[in-house]
Amino acid sequence: MKGIRIRPDHEGLRASLFDLEADVMEVVWSEGWSAFSVADVHARLERDREIAYTTVMTTISRLHDKGLLDRERDGKRYLYQPVMDRDEFLRSMAREVLGTLFDAGLEGAEALLLERVAEAEGADLDRLEALIRARRKELDS
Repeated sequence: MKGIRIRPDHEGLRASLFDLEADVMEVVWSEGWSAFSVADVHARLERDREIAYTTVMTTISRLHDKGLLDRERDGKRYLYQPVMDRDEFLRSMAREVLGTLFDAGLEGAEALLLERVAEAEGADLDRLEALIRARRKELDS
């Protein structure tokens, strides 16, 4: 993914995508489209608000440039496909942010991670514990 940045004052998709980019990706993922046109997204967004077709087209083009959408020609238009689903995108963003923090050797990166773990619920802790056990087995092999 190219051109992705983190906005710490935002949550979810909006932490790494501009608001309209996040809206477009939410539409694509919630509709479950394997292929779609700008007109498809425009029609869906227009149910909730007035928005120019060209604005949607520009936003979809940016998402393609960032590597979140693939596209292929279909006559005079493009058909787009999501490169990853919502969960894959969020995991990818988390991996990128954590990797950047740890690679930079930022003091407190580990403390921040531990702080989040301390706030986690039981099921989340169980998942983390299972991941740690699996990783330890890989290292011991």
